[in-house]
Amino acid sequence: MSAAGPQVTACVLIIGNEILSGRVRDENLAFLATGLNEAGIRLRQARVIPDDAATIIATVNEVRRQFDYVFTTGGIGPTHDDITAQCIADAFGVKLVLHPDAARILEAHYPPGALNQARLRMAHVPEGASLLPNPISRAPGFRLDNVYVLPGVPQIMRAIFNELKHRLVGGAKVLSRSVSCALGEGALAKGLGEIQDRFPDLEIGSYPYFRRNDFGVTLVVRGIERERIVAAADEIKTLIRALGGEPTEGLAED
Repeated sequence: MSAAGPQVTACVLIIGNEILSGRVRDENLAFLATGLNEAGIRLRQARVIPDDAATIIATVNEVRRQFDYVFTTGGIGPTHDDITAQCIADAFGVKLVLHPDAARILEAHYPPGALNQARLRMAHVPEGASLLPNPISRAPGFRLDNVYVLPGVPQIMRAIFNELKHRLVGGAKVLSRSVSCALGEGALAKGLGEIQDRFPDLEIGSYPYFRRNDFGVTLVVRGIERERIVAAADEIKTLIRALGGEPTEGLAED
């Protein structure tokens, strides 16, 4: 195998009681996973945690030391339950301060006299943090060290991420190839496990599907070495044919 460089990793923290209660469905994780992969960053964990200060602080301190990048969503709005900014400051042991540039951005955005104390909360960031521009509602996100703090509103979160992603430094991009067939997982399990043992550098996932008059499984091979992915996919196709199936191959992701 050729050297492909170090792996760059990320964790996403989805913060919000509304997500845990089921009142709001998260729409951010899939977008971030796709965007990070495009930047050569592997999303290794995603956690949903409540609007609880002790939980946020402990979790941020755990994952920021474990992963190259941490992205949080939620909890930086103007209401009393938006506590993420203060929690990030506490996690790093710094003060939460009014950022003059953020205050000027909000002053310019709202009509005269409309920038009340609640809205001004969105201009407070941990001391030493840098702002992440928000092209939609103007209230910025922020970054402190390797922690990127984004709003939970999907349209705004996506806009901020799209503004910052070109500054992220990733490693080798993860590629994938899929092979589908009309066989059950039980028939494939033994042979598929043996293929995985021969390709420990790859991830091979099995995803069954059920349709009205059809069932089967899609096998996805993921890794950073195109030649290894192709070799593993070829072995999977050989296995499927040996079991009486007909493989249908998908394209590698570039």
